[in-house]
Amino acid sequence: MTHKTNAPIAVEVIAGEKYAWCSCGLSATMPLCDGAHKIAETEKRSLKFFPEESGTVMLCACTKTQNPPYCDGSHCQ
Repeated sequence: MTHKTNAPIAVEVIAGEKYAWCSCGLSATMPLCDGAHKIAETEKRSLKFFPEESGTVMLCACTKTQNPPYCDGSHCQ
């Protein structure tokens, strides 16, 4: 079951903390990875990232962004 949505998802992040963005769309905790890609044996993996600033960021949930993990509006195209 896929949990993809076209709209970005607002996530509170802390500067310097490690996060894992889901690129397969199978995570139950979208847009963050929960390891579902391992069970599904998909080629897509999570993307680890460390935000430079604390605050709310808009993370891509459609996985079409050209600026992962951040939404760049690709879902509108």
